[in-house]
Amino acid sequence: MDGGMRGGFFAVNVKPEHRQSFLHASIFEAQSVVSEDSEVFQFQLMVDMANPNRFYFYEVFRDEAAVQNHWESEAFKNWLNTVKTMLDGDCLTSAPMGQI
Repeated sequence: MDGGMRGGFFAVNVKPEHRQSFLHASIFEAQSVVSEDSEVFQFQLMVDMANPNRFYFYEVFRDEAAVQNHWESEAFKNWLNTVKTMLDGDCLTSAPMGQI
């Protein structure tokens, strides 16, 4: 089962006072990833309807190497440096990156 596409679902909580800034930074990062990285097949950002300060990310990558390349990319590093002080707690994952 090695070498297949990888998908992940992540949830983050954002401090209420940083909600709009987080949203802007995350939309910019998503647009950068989708337009610049052919190894990323899906990159979706969603807002929890019951908690507007909780965001979900769903991502699909070509393979494990694409996941690692994404995490090492300037777009991801810039986003993380921008939003890390906006987060309310740690990044949560519902499951590890799994093969699709």
